[in-house]
This record gives sequence, structure tokens and C-alpha cells, in this order.
Amino acid sequence: MKPIQPGILASVPPLARYLTFELRPEAGPAPSLRRLAATADPLQTVVGIGRSSVLALGRDVPGLRDFPGGSGRGLEVPATHGALWLWLRGDDRGELVHRTRALETRLEPAYRLAHTVDAFRHGEGRDLTGYEDGTENPTGEKALDSAFAAGKPGLQGSSCVAVQQWVHDFVRFDALGREEQDASVGRRRDDNEELEDAPPSAHVKRTAQESFEPEAFVVRRSMPWAEGTRAGLVFTAFGRSFDAFEALLNRMMGLEDGVTDALFRFTRPVTGAYFWCPPVKGERLDLRAIGLD
Repeated sequence: MKPIQPGILASVPPLARYLTFELRPEAGPAPSLRRLAATADPLQTVVGIGRSSVLALGRDVPGLRDFPGGSGRGLEVPATHGALWLWLRGDDRGELVHRTRALETRLEPAYRLAHTVDAFRHGEGRDLTGYEDGTENPTGEKALDSAFAAGKPGLQGSSCVAVQQWVHDFVRFDALGREEQDASVGRRRDDNEELEDAPPSAHVKRTAQESFEPEAFVVRRSMPWAEGTRAGLVFTAFGRSFDAFEALLNRMMGLEDGVTDALFRFTRPVTGAYFWCPPVKGERLDLRAIGLD
């Protein structure tokens, strides 16, 4: 059995909840993380640990760094960080609420819940704009190689996840009309076929993972979210490092050639954070890499 958190490669669930925790000042995270490792089901709860938690333990994880954020032409990509991130997977919203309450108790007194996003699967796996999400996801051994690190026990099977909450402007999106919408994405919404004559700003062209050197493959497990009249996508990209995601983001922002991804015409990120997803040993999280045997 691969020492990976199985929830990362499992199918996107019907419902989900994303929890981001802050580390309380002068709190030691070790007891809380040990309790989490001993009780969390890695299939139902994907765990990501932020850099501040690792530093609070006096440790370092190779490649773990802060989300870079940045600016492009008329756009901002914020960095919001976090000490701990949990992706709760399920099919009953009430059960997710009660799991959240139990996890808050388990993580006290070191962690405080700072941000919660409720998400859901739309159709057969579409963004709320109607376009299929994750079409170019690698599969099989390619997915394993793209999403999980190699190395010594404690690091082998770990993953680096980039998380962003995007807010869609549906008024602007609807005003584009179908042809412009398809051109912005680079695919036809009806059949998901790639447009041969898509403009250079089309999202598909901006993020063609095989066009980078080295290739920039990540495994996406994004889900739509909605709260009141606001809605969008929780973008999650798992990689063996953060390098592939940063290459994709830089090109989307137009930092390579001045061409901004057309998605920014109708959606913007409001959060951005990096987390290290530890491997598993048996049915428990393996925290050896951060000194918690």
C-alpha cells in the first residue's frame, strides 16, 4: 500500500468542508497534532500542515514555504496562509458540522478555527460556470508521480497542496456570451472539446501542463462553494512540490509574456495558502518528518 493520504486521489465527494486554523500565540502544537494523527480517518479528512506549525515545532520540511501571492496587470493574487488545513469529505452536511465541532475540540488549545468554506460537487464535476473541472488531471502512475514526493520514510508519499478560494462574478460572466465564454476557457462547455483556434489568453493554453519545462503537472481536486449570493471555486492542487503550481500561476498572471489568463475577466482569488500533507503509516498520519513519532 502506498503511504499516501487516500482522500487526495479519491473521487471528489458530494459534499465537503474546508477548515483553516490559526496557531494560537505561544501555543505548542505537538499534543493537538498527535491527537489529530491518532484519530483522523485519512480517507474522510485530508490534513495539510502549514509552515508556521512546522516552525513552532522547531522543524523544517524540505520545500515547504509560504504562498507567494503577487500582482499582475490589474489583478491581485493574495497570500493568506494558515497553520493547519483540513478537507472534510462526506455526503451529509450535518455530519460535517458535527465533525467540525469535534475537530475544534480535539485541536484545542493550540489551534483556533479561522476560516470555513462549505463546498459541493456540481453535476458530474463541473465548475459553477458549467465547465468541466480537472480535465487534464494526470491518472495512474502519472498522478502518483505528480502529486506525491519520493524520499525517506516520513517524507515518501507526502504531498504539497496549494489552496485558493475563488469568487466568481456571474454578471460579468453572463455578459460575455457563449462564444466568448468558450474562448476564455479554451473549451466548448457543451462537449468539453478543446478549441483549436482559442486565443493565447484562453485558460487551457495558459495552463497546458505539458508545455512547461519541466512539465508542470498537478492533481486538481477543486470543488464549487456558495454562501448567500457569493459563490465560486475552492481550487486545490496537489503536487510533489509547489514548483509546478507556481509555474502555472505565474503564467496565468502573465508574468512570463504579459498575457493574462482570461479567467481573470470573471473570477478572482480571495485566499491563497500552502500546506504540507504528511504521508500515512498504516491507517494513521505519519508525522515523523516533523518530530512527532
